[in-house]
Amino acid sequence: MSHMEFKAKIGAGLEHKVAWLWGRSSETLGRAMGMEYEELDRERVTATIPVDGRTRQPFGLLHGGASVALAESLASVGAWLNVDETKFDVVGIEINANHVKGVRDGRVRGVAHPLHRGRSTQVWEVKISTESGEPVCISRCTLAVVAKRGV
Repeated sequence: MSHMEFKAKIGAGLEHKVAWLWGRSSETLGRAMGMEYEELDRERVTATIPVDGRTRQPFGLLHGGASVALAESLASVGAWLNVDETKFDVVGIEINANHVKGVRDGRVRGVAHPLHRGRSTQVWEVKISTESGEPVCISRCTLAVVAKRGV
């Protein structure tokens, strides 16, 4: 998917941030996993990943690490959409995940929403489900909001 093919629903006033983010996403873990954003907003970030050779473990199931990578990616982007990026960076400091269902093929979808957006931390919940809506993984990610150096 090229920069021009990015088709996610983008929240009001976030177009410039998303364009910047997408321009820097060509060589990232998310891109390597086949992640496709569907929605980017301050209240909700969604994306899918395929369950294929890039994301399966040797036993043929979606790798738990792929679910965690999807969850942290969504939480991080969501938190970043909520800060002034000229003054602050957002970094993950803790993530947990409960893997509740194995998946062998298709796509899974992650939906992230904020539980807490403070001055120095944010907490996001991410629910990952199958194409039919069955829960696969429930995750919570805590992110630090840190001042950029030299600003």
